[in-house]
Amino acid sequence: MGLFKKYVNQTRKPEGFLGKVMLGGMNGGHAKLADWGMSQLDIAEPSNIAELGCGGGRNAGELLKKYPSSKVTALDYSALSVEKAKDYNKDMIASGRCKVVQGNVAELPFADGSFELATAFETVYFWPGIEKCFSEVFRVLKTGGTFLICNESDGTDETSLKFEKIIDGMKCYTAKQLENAMKAAGFAEVTSVHHPKNPWITVIAKK
Repeated sequence: MGLFKKYVNQTRKPEGFLGKVMLGGMNGGHAKLADWGMSQLDIAEPSNIAELGCGGGRNAGELLKKYPSSKVTALDYSALSVEKAKDYNKDMIASGRCKVVQGNVAELPFADGSFELATAFETVYFWPGIEKCFSEVFRVLKTGGTFLICNESDGTDETSLKFEKIIDGMKCYTAKQLENAMKAAGFAEVTSVHHPKNPWITVIAKK
């Protein structure tokens, strides 16, 4: 495997030196996308938020800023991401407002009805069977809770589809595919927003 392919494959589960380099760029590289996605949220301040596939931890930190009374539990499959996210949010962890854990979205380590909001930024491309994973998100949300997905790819843009071919396990979804999978998982109210200039999508579902 060439160096470039090895590097871009770190987006799935960052490990080792290349994983550290990848995580170093994730927080800044996805900031505008994530902020746009968060701006689509129009909900009362949630008590507890799950930030799923948290990567370097930047978005967990921004959720803590957006909702200054909320607590955030950030989860990632990668031990390296968990380490980075803990370092990024160390002050909020010390204050008791943030927790970072390692786990799998296909079997979330949370009790039923634990959260009012769950978020997933630039991550569902790698989830192992989205309907199963979305069912897990549905389970850990309280009735009336919100699930937000924000992706840089709308499932049709050429750049992302090229990466799909070289990154192991990556699958780009259209907004409609995500909506259908959410409904199949039990979500009753699903809406999507497409960025006016970029192939970015935000899909929001209510339990």
